[in-house]
Amino acid sequence: MKKLLAANWKMYKTRAEAEATARDMVRLIAPSLPADREVLVFPPFTAIEAVGLAFAGQARFGVGAQNFWPRKEGAYTGEIAPRMLADLGCAWVLVGHSERRWVLGEEDGLLAEKVAFALAEGFKVCLCIGEKIEERRAGRVEEIIDGQLAAGLSAAGDIADGALAVAYEPVWAIGTGEVAGPADILHAHAHTRTRLGTILGEKGLRTPILYGGSVKPENASEILSLDNVNGVLVGGASLTGESFSRIALA
Repeated sequence: MKKLLAANWKMYKTRAEAEATARDMVRLIAPSLPADREVLVFPPFTAIEAVGLAFAGQARFGVGAQNFWPRKEGAYTGEIAPRMLADLGCAWVLVGHSERRWVLGEEDGLLAEKVAFALAEGFKVCLCIGEKIEERRAGRVEEIIDGQLAAGLSAAGDIADGALAVAYEPVWAIGTGEVAGPADILHAHAHTRTRLGTILGEKGLRTPILYGGSVKPENASEILSLDNVNGVLVGGASLTGESFSRIALA
């Protein structure tokens, strides 16, 4: 299974800044990228086209969107439709990132609708799951993983091979400098793999599971070497080409 090195730029970078960083990534990563790895960047909406153009001709570099509204078009002020993202060159979308769940209030029903709609529109989906610190302390990690996977995939129907990735991102480790230990990651990813197998059958055993949560150049190699870790979803450490290149090539 290929490893997916994904960068989430959140609400950072102008078009010019994003293009410069994307070109740095190509320059630093492309010549040495192992054959079993792919790079994916989720820029802000305004920079999607610029990043896509910077990645032109790079078959293993892709661009995605951090959000969308699950309708083809309509009176949804401030939202963006998947077909508009496709027009910019997007192939992937993020769904269920903890900041969408816990800061912006997106609930399970909406997330399930987003997953199903994006897949139906021909996108690949990276579905984010993960527990808050109080849930971990209460011993509810498996329960949270089960519930978020079941809810997120409840309306998805028959998911094509290669159309889904899952990112396990413990909420308490995102942007905090904290990172789950190897044993924590192994346990969560093994449980996620088992649950995906239950929901999706054989396809679940081939679905990439990414780890996200304060991934840095210093810990990327160890994380990527763990069983059932098929890539990483990187926030702050992806904001410079130099930093992200060290992760992508770890």
